[in-house]
Amino acid sequence: MGEKRLTQRARTLRRDMTEAERVLWSRLRNRQLENVKFLKQFPIGSYVADFAARSLRLIIELDGGQHSEAKDATRTRVIEEHGYRVIRFWNNEVMENIDGVLEVMIREIRIARGE
Repeated sequence: MGEKRLTQRARTLRRDMTEAERVLWSRLRNRQLENVKFLKQFPIGSYVADFAARSLRLIIELDGGQHSEAKDATRTRVIEEHGYRVIRFWNNEVMENIDGVLEVMIREIRIARGE
């Protein structure tokens, strides 16, 4: 996918977020979590990552029923080749246990900061 098409795809995904993405974004936006700036639908390589903390080189991916382990492994490898660490959560984890998801993210943020 060309850069222009990827950027256009990211814009569409920002506008049409899933319910789980909206729930998580409501807790990440405006530096609410550990004062970290997150971006939503961040183009990287040939993919669009759900959320990115560029300063920490950290990607957060939310997976629903459409994801497969083989495709996710390839996607993760490509993103990691760009120097990012990928953390994955299932959509139902976000919807049913947002506090637990945020706790894991806080731990990962602190690790990325070297705390």
